Amino acid sequence: MEQDRYQRGWEKLKEIDGEAGERVIESLKDIAPDLGRYTIEFPFGDIYSRPGLDLKSREIATVAALTALGNAAPQLKVHINAALNVGCTREEIVEVIMQMTVYAGFPAALNGMFAAKEVFKERDEKGKKK
Repeated sequence: MEQDRYQRGWEKLKEIDGEAGERVIESLKDIAPDLGRYTIEFPFGDIYSRPGLDLKSREIATVAALTALGNAAPQLKVHINAALNVGCTREEIVEVIMQMTVYAGFPAALNGMFAAKEVFKERDEKGKKK
């Protein structure tokens, strides 16, 4: 059962986050491999794999939450990429971040927008238009 959970999570992580997610897990191997495993099993194996919301909706919610936190820029960048990977447009991401000015304030939204700008630039440089 646990192996199924891990495998389901690993496949979902690759589907959503691609190489960026794999790099996060790899970076934990030498210091906290259990945290990497928990990250695969719970968020991706359990939550992201649930029915009820499609991946695009889940990533919109995640981008909003990480923007509102205001202190999770590295994770926000991973999830902006993920949102694009699962079908969000750049315009939708910008609008989600704009919406956070109302609920999280201008500083959090500005930081989120700058993170989005960096992700969009990196993707442009790699030839990824979406």
